[in-house]
Amino acid sequence: MIKVQNIYYMLSYAFQVLNQDSYAQVAAEEFHNSNDLLAAILGKGIFNQVRRGLGREYISRSEERGVPIGRIDVTGSIKAQTLVKKKLVCEFDEFTKNTYMNQILKTTTHLLLRSNDVDSSRKYLLKKVLIYFNDVDELDPYRIRWSGLTYHRNNSTYRMLINICFLVIKTMIMSEKSGELESQHYIDDQAMHRLFEKFVREYYRKHYSKLSVTASNIEWDTDDGIVELLPAMRSDIMVEYNDKILIIDTKYYSNTMQVHSMYNTRRHHSSNLYQIYTYVKNKDSLGSGNVSGVLLYAKTDEDITPDNDYMLGGNRISVKTIDLNTDFTNIETQLHSLIKSFFPEVIDNN
Repeated sequence: MIKVQNIYYMLSYAFQVLNQDSYAQVAAEEFHNSNDLLAAILGKGIFNQVRRGLGREYISRSEERGVPIGRIDVTGSIKAQTLVKKKLVCEFDEFTKNTYMNQILKTTTHLLLRSNDVDSSRKYLLKKVLIYFNDVDELDPYRIRWSGLTYHRNNSTYRMLINICFLVIKTMIMSEKSGELESQHYIDDQAMHRLFEKFVREYYRKHYSKLSVTASNIEWDTDDGIVELLPAMRSDIMVEYNDKILIIDTKYYSNTMQVHSMYNTRRHHSSNLYQIYTYVKNKDSLGSGNVSGVLLYAKTDEDITPDNDYMLGGNRISVKTIDLNTDFTNIETQLHSLIKSFFPEVIDNN
């Protein structure tokens, strides 16, 4: 479990725009579920985007026109027999706000308006901003192509908004009861894993300037240099200082331990340990022992909370847990203790 207010703090690190004064009121409010929080952020965010101007793009269109425009589609006109109606099929580019990202915003807004978990004050703001989307189409939430979205200078302000939409839609359960949309009270594990990872990386990047904090690729330590068919290795977080390296792999599961059903024994997830061990050993190709790894779990309601350190083949591999269901100051203390245990000479002077 995680305190809803902490989701806002995590989002504010993942997306620095939430630290602007325009979101100050959202930060001060109390929320009882994640959808109400996300609705407040999205409503304020879309309002700010409307003030800047909704994004527009040139989109190709083809339609029958009485007055020719753009390129005349002769073949299409003949097939549709438009000449009988004294029209032609024309192809042209239209500069419109009916863009894919605006369609995602409208779709998500409608989902939130149908949710029982969203406060009436949030719905009021969402209805106000929805007026500006009259000429924008809606999408099927199941078929949104999240991986196909790209950002550039002209639409960079949409990045946070689209990520909020992703969290909302992943949280919603697309089932109807009495015409109203049901939803979960908390963001699902997959979406929370992405947020947890980005939060930890951006937190360390912001507060520990002496450390280099990135999400970096790790090269395979092969004998013959042939790597073309090997899977890519990309760390969630890589922290570097001089010749010391810490690889952090964040995990957000309902269960942090795997249980043997027959013997009722608990062990660390083997695949996770294999993964972090592989990352560390390939990064430390010279066997210096200066590369360490951490599996960092978000705490669950389980009785056992992983807090272990192992020396495996000369490298330190740790399994640690962060409690997100506490005051945010306690979360900061936990993150500080973790990084200090690996870089004490830097943290003491930070």
